[in-house]
Amino acid sequence: MTERGAVVVGAGPNGLAAAVTLARAGVKVTVLERMDGLGGGARTAEVTLPGFRHDLCSAVHPMAYLSTFFTRFGLRERVDFVDPEIPYAHGVAPGRVAVAHRDLDRTAAGLGSDADAFRSLLRPFVDQPELVARLVADTPLKPPIAPLGLLRIGLSVLEQGSPLWDRRWRTEEAPALLTGAMAHPIQPMPGLGWAAAGMMLAASAHIGGWPIPVGGSQAMADAMVDDARAHGAEFVTGTEVTGLDDLGDAAVILDVSPRALADIAGDRLPDRYVRALRRYRYGGAAAKVDLALSGPVPWTDPRLREAGTVHLGGTRAQMAEAEAAIARGEHPSTPYVLVSQPSVFDPTRAPAGSHVLWAYTHVPAYSTLDPTEAILQRLEQFAPGLRDLVLHSTARSASDLAAYNPNYVGGDIAVGDVGIRQLAGRPVLSTDPWRTPGRGIYLCSSATPPGPGVHGIPGWRAALSALRHEFGIDEEPDLSPRGTARP
Repeated sequence: MTERGAVVVGAGPNGLAAAVTLARAGVKVTVLERMDGLGGGARTAEVTLPGFRHDLCSAVHPMAYLSTFFTRFGLRERVDFVDPEIPYAHGVAPGRVAVAHRDLDRTAAGLGSDADAFRSLLRPFVDQPELVARLVADTPLKPPIAPLGLLRIGLSVLEQGSPLWDRRWRTEEAPALLTGAMAHPIQPMPGLGWAAAGMMLAASAHIGGWPIPVGGSQAMADAMVDDARAHGAEFVTGTEVTGLDDLGDAAVILDVSPRALADIAGDRLPDRYVRALRRYRYGGAAAKVDLALSGPVPWTDPRLREAGTVHLGGTRAQMAEAEAAIARGEHPSTPYVLVSQPSVFDPTRAPAGSHVLWAYTHVPAYSTLDPTEAILQRLEQFAPGLRDLVLHSTARSASDLAAYNPNYVGGDIAVGDVGIRQLAGRPVLSTDPWRTPGRGIYLCSSATPPGPGVHGIPGWRAALSALRHEFGIDEEPDLSPRGTARP
């Protein structure tokens, strides 16, 4: 163990990834978490009825197999996953559904006259999974040296991020299917940052799938907690950090928003950097409903039951209008709703014969609107009779989500706008954005590259930077299940 230790503030997926990496390198690590449980955006709990286990934030994990950190950590050896053959499907209108299979060619074959257009748009990603993983694993200022591969991907992103985004399409189904996946970042569309983040997400369904962890997202968090503890890390819950004075000379890695970083460490950071943190922009918000059901969702189209994730967004034009309304501070008349029923694939999530349903919609930041009725109305359009199956429901408005996790400023689950400027400079433009100008202070939240999602990469990258600059350790520690800590 090194004599000087490290403190990780926040036990979300990124904070846990940092703790694992530091502990594996032989650094004494203490993790401080304001809540009573560990996992942050990857927690699972009974929030409706006993025996019904709901994911509090993330439920489906497109980055679980693509993440360089999770690959090196051996996540698939530690956690059981279910891989739906249909990662996602899209409800265009009652009676009109488009389906994404894990196989790109099979997906395209179901899109009629847009088959070739859909296939050619995503082929550059699907044919280069290693390049995609490397792009996600680092800052945009340090792209992999693969000019032709980058050009192919860049042209697809440029098209879908520009006013030309509809020129290739002949039907409504194909662009709606694509946009349903790309709409996860709550952002006006089209836009280059939105397209870059969204197309990576859409393509991941055809590279590794969108897996669902057995037992809930908590299984992923628990795997990281168990590994960090096995290598000496200590966890302290119910402790909120408001300043750094009590942390001594330890290196500090914070899984917090830029706003919180400025509040916690402002007097130890240059004024120019603090001003940049204060200027950091947050985007639209989410509002969530969890349902305990007496049976499976009665989808009119049976393919929706087979999908791990269902997007109820309507046409591409309707989704664009809904996101534009949110940017104006309005609740859309035709909301985009994202749905997952993990108990269809994982019976451990609910009592026999019963099910859990997880759904959220996009709303303006700081909205206090209870989303239950809007979500149920949308669900009933594609699953008439669903209301009759509801045993209990629990809702969280955007303001409730912000209170639950302060990183979600105003309910922004992406921890910041993903426009192109801020996607490249997150939170500032730097080749090492995880390292702040303050001595021994690092940022590892989703406000650093590669941005939102459960992938652990910001924590891993921040920890590697801290190992180099604070502890003189240049060699990356072995994170695999069979690896051992440094002596």
